[in-house]
Amino acid sequence: MCCCVAAFVGMFAPRLALLIVWIFTPYVSRAFTTFWWPLLGLFLLPYTTLLYSLAYLPGVGVFGWRWLWVVLGVLLDIASYSSGGASKSRRIRAA
Repeated sequence: MCCCVAAFVGMFAPRLALLIVWIFTPYVSRAFTTFWWPLLGLFLLPYTTLLYSLAYLPGVGVFGWRWLWVVLGVLLDIASYSSGGASKSRRIRAA
């Protein structure tokens, strides 16, 4: 039971954080010109969308060391999607 709750929270925490930033701050609206990119990011790449929104500077964009935050978001998204396969393969080997 505890593992299910941890998985549920881990899956929805970045999406909830992105949603809160989107609703209560102008960061997401400044970073994206359309509504569709952040909405797509909310479902598919929440870490990347959140960190891109926070790294974006109006009039300049994302530059220099700020791209490191975006790359970190991509790596976190990849890790969150690939961790389920790793735990499944461990369960199969143990059985």
